[in-house]
Amino acid sequence: MGDLKRTPLFDLHVERGGKMVPFAGWEMPVQYPLGVMKEHLHTRAAAGLFDVSHMGQVILRAGPAALEALVPVDVVGLAEGRQRYGVFTNTAGGIMDDLMIANRGDHLFLVVNAAMADQDIAHLRAHLGDAVEVITDRALLALQGPKAEAALARIAPDVAGMRFMDVAVIPSDYGALWVSRSGYTGEDGYEISVGEAQATALAEALLAMEEVEPIGLGARDSLRLEAGLCLYGSDIDTTTTPIEAGLGWAIQKVRRTDRTDFPGAATILDQIANGAPRKRVGLLPEGRAPMRAGTQLFASPDAGDPIGSVTSGAFGPCIERPMSMGYVPTSSAAPGTTLFGDVRGKRLPVTVAPLPFRPATFKR
Repeated sequence: MGDLKRTPLFDLHVERGGKMVPFAGWEMPVQYPLGVMKEHLHTRAAAGLFDVSHMGQVILRAGPAALEALVPVDVVGLAEGRQRYGVFTNTAGGIMDDLMIANRGDHLFLVVNAAMADQDIAHLRAHLGDAVEVITDRALLALQGPKAEAALARIAPDVAGMRFMDVAVIPSDYGALWVSRSGYTGEDGYEISVGEAQATALAEALLAMEEVEPIGLGARDSLRLEAGLCLYGSDIDTTTTPIEAGLGWAIQKVRRTDRTDFPGAATILDQIANGAPRKRVGLLPEGRAPMRAGTQLFASPDAGDPIGSVTSGAFGPCIERPMSMGYVPTSSAAPGTTLFGDVRGKRLPVTVAPLPFRPATFKR
């Protein structure tokens, strides 16, 4: 894996028995000796520590109105010390990437996906020029689960007072921590940007706590899928609009009625008003075998042409059954609808289900 990048925590992953695999140009741990199933369940029951340093961290000093030209999100109305989810859209209304946007007073702090970081940064620089500052000397950790607050508060007591989507810069023995109360698991938790020189020490301090185990990419994927959260490149991409993807909640009212000058507005606003032709849905296959990404979906066991496809699939340890997400025509998207997935030449029944598969436990 010679040309893959490594995070500041690479040596720690290896010491802890992490199984390293290529992911988005990085060498990342897919699992640890505990195994994907137990890592998943441990995060839901206690606290899991994830290395997400491969994601792009960006400071933007252009002001909120400038970013609104690239995203259909109310950035101007985002209060200082708060964060919200957003998407970059193209002129056709397709999603170029999803990201987190935080207001830190005199600047915005963005976190973008690893696989799309170079493209996103180039996109930002093309429109906003020198206002874009890429952070290259900080690691990013995620501490997720019902005991995340108790664990992190031993190191940085002020995090206990934060609520979901709050952001703060908090002093600690590991330098200034850029903390948000958010994550990608459906659990309460935090994402913590820390100087790379202190990253291993902070991670080791957290892992020394009884509640905390290291968690790899495998469990990260099953956790986010149980929570009904999209993975860019699988469940959303430039061929999907925010409305088709069920992300209309991320387009605040003011961007639907007043400040509608965002890329793809004609398509997106039309779909808000009149509905989208297809929808992202939850899917519960019968039996124990997951329906993986790419599985074609049919309206009946003997239908000739597929009506949709699966975009993500895995076994759900907490719901104790396989789960998938995919796109189907809006006319076939009602919960309880029975469809059929083509698995190795067999048409197997799968039921449309509401998302998320497991309710979120954010501290609001």
